[in-house]
Amino acid sequence: MNISGNPTKQMLEGRIAKLFEHLKKAGSPFDTAIIISKINQYYFTGTMQDGILILRRDGLAAYFVRKSYDRAKMESALDRIYPITTYRDILAVVPEDLGSTYMETEIVPAAVLSRLRKYFTITEVHPIDKIIMTIRSIKSDYELEFITESAKQHQYVLETIVPSLLREGMSETDFTAELYCSMIKLGHHGVSRFSMFQTEMIIGQIGFGTNSIYPTCFDGPGGMLGLSPAVPLVGSRARYLQKGDIVFVDAGYGVLGYHSDKTQVYSFGAEPAPEVIEIHNACLAVLNKASAMLRVGNLPSDIYQKTLHGLPACLSKNFMGYGIEGVKFLGHGVGLQIDELPVIAKATAAPLQENMVIALEPKCGIEGVGTVGVEETFVVTKEGPVCLTGGAREILIVPAK
Repeated sequence: MNISGNPTKQMLEGRIAKLFEHLKKAGSPFDTAIIISKINQYYFTGTMQDGILILRRDGLAAYFVRKSYDRAKMESALDRIYPITTYRDILAVVPEDLGSTYMETEIVPAAVLSRLRKYFTITEVHPIDKIIMTIRSIKSDYELEFITESAKQHQYVLETIVPSLLREGMSETDFTAELYCSMIKLGHHGVSRFSMFQTEMIIGQIGFGTNSIYPTCFDGPGGMLGLSPAVPLVGSRARYLQKGDIVFVDAGYGVLGYHSDKTQVYSFGAEPAPEVIEIHNACLAVLNKASAMLRVGNLPSDIYQKTLHGLPACLSKNFMGYGIEGVKFLGHGVGLQIDELPVIAKATAAPLQENMVIALEPKCGIEGVGTVGVEETFVVTKEGPVCLTGGAREILIVPAK
């Protein structure tokens, strides 16, 4: 495996060429494209700086870096990298009239746009977000190498490390801290990145018992109480693990920038109630049904509707979220961010393509118990779906200690 994680010049030029191709076929005129997101910067330049990547219709692709220009030169294989102190410095390379301009409207603040307009004329602004996410949704062999390694380590963490950490009387924060430490030592890159606006996450959603159905602003089927209203993450210092608790671990994992997504449910010190086992196993059956349809050419909307048609009776309540917290998707793409395209949802019509990586996560909340269910990461191949994270399992019973 390429332990540096740096994409080659050929890879970067190929990605930029594909972006040019998509922009020239976009519905609105393209004169200029501006990329400010650090994740997208990394994808197209191989480095992640306080900078701005500018593409012009004539073929210019130039990367302007405020800090650190030196590091950008060390890490990026691109030829056109320029130091700047303000956007004014870009005028030495790029004309003042940018014309019809594409940019990341989902994340670029109005203040940044205002600063750009101080020095440049922008006649129209068009969103580039979906164009880039569509390109990123199809992974290269290079990217699949990192995702596959992430998935391999991820499986080991949830099947071997987590059971070794759980002990009676530990708090959720104790567990999260010890789990994070173990993940870092194994090879985790240390963050869980999301494209969802203003989304923060440490590892993922972790909860003992009913804390895993606690309402949260995170757009997922699980729940988490967290440290406080100001930091609804990590876990509760006041919730201690007890015999009979269901432990919900929906964890992101990553290696050299690329993620996998997996969920495992545990029962601490006791056999789960029959109802809990039934609902969990029903979620597992839903995963098997949906994953079998992850084939080239199939529509995510069809997968979603066919999977939800005829759900087992035990999933008629609180499927994909507890109470009114239910989400309207069954899965999502995974890559440099955990929530990428394609989304397995009713409104997603573009067909699946080879080398898309998708996490399916059928889950269900249970009153007085918590969240159960499964999540696995798959790659779409010509031969059919391949599970990278080891495959979903029944609730794992962890002996009390």
